[in-house]
Amino acid sequence: MHKPTLVILAAGMGSRYGGLKQLEGVGPSGETIMDYSIFDAVRAGFERAVFVIRPEMESAFRAQIGSRYENRLPVDYAYQKLDALPDGYALPAGRTKPWGTGHAVLAAREVLAGPFAVVNADDFYGARSFAVLGDFLRSPANADPPTYAMVGFTLRDTLSDAGHVNRGCCKTDAAGLLESIEEVVGIERDGENGRYLDEAGATKALAGDTIVSMNTWGFPADFLTALDERFDAFLSEFGDSDKAEFYLPAAVQELMHAGRARVRVLPTSDRWCGVTYPDDKAFVIEMIRALVSEHVYPEKLWA
Repeated sequence: MHKPTLVILAAGMGSRYGGLKQLEGVGPSGETIMDYSIFDAVRAGFERAVFVIRPEMESAFRAQIGSRYENRLPVDYAYQKLDALPDGYALPAGRTKPWGTGHAVLAAREVLAGPFAVVNADDFYGARSFAVLGDFLRSPANADPPTYAMVGFTLRDTLSDAGHVNRGCCKTDAAGLLESIEEVVGIERDGENGRYLDEAGATKALAGDTIVSMNTWGFPADFLTALDERFDAFLSEFGDSDKAEFYLPAAVQELMHAGRARVRVLPTSDRWCGVTYPDDKAFVIEMIRALVSEHVYPEKLWA
């Protein structure tokens, strides 16, 4: 059986941040957030990394990021191209916006042959998140319907003190299977809980122990066939749009609600963090320093 592969979505990094923000050091020896994800994945038994990037990023990315890992595990690259569309579809005039995270995962299909996890390049997920994903992906995958996995974080562990965030709030059944994900925008911290304004402008509370998705998924290889089918259906409805995006969570939910998949939520006690706002960086540095002090990570990650 194939050992799991880690697919890292990095195609949006330059366009969103005006540069390679992921190169900013947050560890005591200058480690980046992505360094910790790769380190945790290797410890969790992942055998390979696939970076999904834009073609125009290739030279800089290989030199500045990919080269950091090529001596530590096999590394491949996949390219999210705007015109990479199924037969019968053409790129709409004026379309410059990426087709979304679902399309980014499809870009990696030529270099994937076994189970894989999907994470964002600029998010810190924690060691346990990769451990539970690795355990899941090494399990026999013969369920009917197919079973996927999503790492479930608690809301309080994903909020920023620096501003509002958007989160995919999840409902699960008694067996720990995902029932739905609702995107809630503009959530701010309210002590150990969250709050946001609904469409009518009324303040709504969110319990701090609400399970949220941080785009951390585990899939068997045949998921790519189902995802390809969903992308074709998406294009049949939105293929002329210059803005619509094919989101991975939406595609998973469509398969789930059609009875073609189940999603097991894998709880994690790790705290998620990322640099959504400039003030977040200091918190990330402080959190990683504490984890080093607790011997979760070595002082020098790649010693």
